[in-house]
Amino acid sequence: MNQLSTSWGAYDLTRFPEDPRDPLRAWSAADAYLLRHLAGETGGTGETGGTGKTDEGGKPVDLSGSVAVVGDRWGALTTVLAGHRPTMITDSFLAREATRANVARAGFAPDAVRIATTVDAPPSRIDVLLVRVPKSLALLEDQLHRLAPAVHAGTVVVGTGMVTEIHTSTLDLFERIIGPTRTSLARQKARLIFSTPDPERDAGPSPWPRSYVLDADSGAGAGLTAVNHAGVFCAERLDIGTRFLLQHLPTGRGAAHIVDLGCGNGVLGTAAAVADPEATLTFVDESYPAVASAQDTFRANAADSTRAEFVAGDALAAVPAGTVDLVLNNPPFHTHQATSGATAWRMFSGARAALRPGGELWVVGNRHLDYHVKLRKLFGNSQVVAGNPKFVVLRAVKRDR
Repeated sequence: MNQLSTSWGAYDLTRFPEDPRDPLRAWSAADAYLLRHLAGETGGTGETGGTGKTDEGGKPVDLSGSVAVVGDRWGALTTVLAGHRPTMITDSFLAREATRANVARAGFAPDAVRIATTVDAPPSRIDVLLVRVPKSLALLEDQLHRLAPAVHAGTVVVGTGMVTEIHTSTLDLFERIIGPTRTSLARQKARLIFSTPDPERDAGPSPWPRSYVLDADSGAGAGLTAVNHAGVFCAERLDIGTRFLLQHLPTGRGAAHIVDLGCGNGVLGTAAAVADPEATLTFVDESYPAVASAQDTFRANAADSTRAEFVAGDALAAVPAGTVDLVLNNPPFHTHQATSGATAWRMFSGARAALRPGGELWVVGNRHLDYHVKLRKLFGNSQVVAGNPKFVVLRAVKRDR
């Protein structure tokens, strides 16, 4: 747990799921910079650096109106501003749960903040729009398009991110969709973005979601239509790891319960459903756009949508133990830009708990990640199904112990 000190007080903040051994903070220098700006603690002189960037500030931002916080990684911004009853808009189940815990720890009532997802209807009016710049430019594009109708000429729009996260393309999106845009000086490797809403600007509708058809090299997925909402992993084309697992996808499982864990756009589970029409499917991802993508992908390719459920959650925490026959998994090895094996370990542990005796976990991953070591520790076995110079497909079976 780390403490963030602000003009509103000091806050003990954690990520989710909470792990006392986790050395990573639940807030960044970009969050702290934005909070200082809102409190009027930055600049104040209008001074401009040699690059034409201005460190604006000097007076607090009026937060008495409708405040929306977009992309808050672990709820630091939302928690600090909870007294102003903000709406948090997030693409992440983990971020939502972290925010709920942090808001409660700070002593606020559960209804002090409204938490909406990036696929929910946006607020009808926003007076202060705060944007934590996401890793995905597509997600930023989609959210700015969706929120632009709620912004008016008097709306204060401020973005924040680390210097390495803010590019010319980032500023171009704010400029094209919101209005004239400029950036601050860099402080502690963080930067602010200031946009002035232009009521006459009409950037049109969001270009998301998008679709593509899987080619003949996609194994069991060949010919399927993949639907991708903004921010989903490899939304422009099928990633090579998933393609490799599709080429070796286990089929002929009959009336099995199959889980597509970390489903992304859902092509693994959808391919399994098409190959085994009697199977029931559960698609799970911590990303709300991913779950929406999987649902749309399944409906675009499978005739019977009643045999599938779609869950936004933390690995398999919401799936009853001993109810699954097959888990398909292409685990991520990073969470909000932090590289970590913790997510894969939670997925593998959850899979073992969810599987029936004799049930199988099939995993695809980069060779260098050594997932076979984790699987042997958890399952007592790990078999290489297929491999190439970059990827390996592994199979672990849950045995009675």
